[in-house]
Amino acid sequence: MNITILDDYFDTVRTLGCFKKLDGHDVTIWNDHVQETDALAGRLKDTEVLVLIRERTKIHAPLLEKLPKLRLISQRSVYPHIDVEACTRLGIILSSDQHAGTPSYATAELAFGLLIAATRQIPQQMTSLKAGNWQLGVGSTLRGKTLGIYGYGRIGKAVAGYAKAFGMNVLIWARETSLESARADGWPTASSKAAFFETCDAITLHMRLVDATRGIVTAADLARMKPSAILVNTSRAPLIAPGALVAALRAGRPGYAAVDVYEEEPLRDTAHPLLTMRNVVATPHIGYVTREEYELQFSDIFDQIVAYAAGTPINVINPEVLKRARSA
Repeated sequence: MNITILDDYFDTVRTLGCFKKLDGHDVTIWNDHVQETDALAGRLKDTEVLVLIRERTKIHAPLLEKLPKLRLISQRSVYPHIDVEACTRLGIILSSDQHAGTPSYATAELAFGLLIAATRQIPQQMTSLKAGNWQLGVGSTLRGKTLGIYGYGRIGKAVAGYAKAFGMNVLIWARETSLESARADGWPTASSKAAFFETCDAITLHMRLVDATRGIVTAADLARMKPSAILVNTSRAPLIAPGALVAALRAGRPGYAAVDVYEEEPLRDTAHPLLTMRNVVATPHIGYVTREEYELQFSDIFDQIVAYAAGTPINVINPEVLKRARSA
């Protein structure tokens, strides 16, 4: 089969051990990012199987309609960037392993790293040192502070363990089933969403982006945070109401943010407020970008391709398409 992999910025995928699973197939890998429909259609005109790296490229109906040979999209995790209805209408299978039981230690580590960086002003102190100015100011410690974890899934659980190791108090807020899971694991839960935002010294978001969670963190929620508090977001930017975080930071509640995700990605605008505000630590969506995490993710993605080639597709998001899926 003719397989195309998009957005492999550092040409990493071909160096993974799991890449051998594609032996015998014709694989094309693109290392730059293109979103324009006609340009993508040109690149993908002969593609039968499209491999996506998370949500780096949006796959919508106008593009899909220009790809008559496309039979399978294989990726991992959620798929807000894919027009599933158009895939189904056009006979294209979407396979995406939701890996509910697999912790993402890479993202959990980055979330805690960002928390430390913001608390100790590490990027700012580095800039000061490189400018010949020595120390910039006085940071804070994490021990004894309360870390609020919004969303208690595979990543939130890992972060809770890190917080305990650092001597922090942990407070959980989530949907009721997740709150029950947190209580069963021995973690305290907030009495309400308002109390959660008012109480915590730092809050880190760990939820999937679905219709029910889009904009779940409101301007009113942020306004309840302490002026000394930190908001960490390594999940998805649209979990926060549009524009609310920048406005809240300008208003001083919370006082700081550490973010890895943005409303538009890749973020190229160096004048974007989150890149220019002194009270923000920002990284370019690297939460899952480690070699170990890539091995896990692409092993699943390539297993989906192997299963499709064998006539037994797995992790199918749009199973109704199987009755009219495109054939070679």
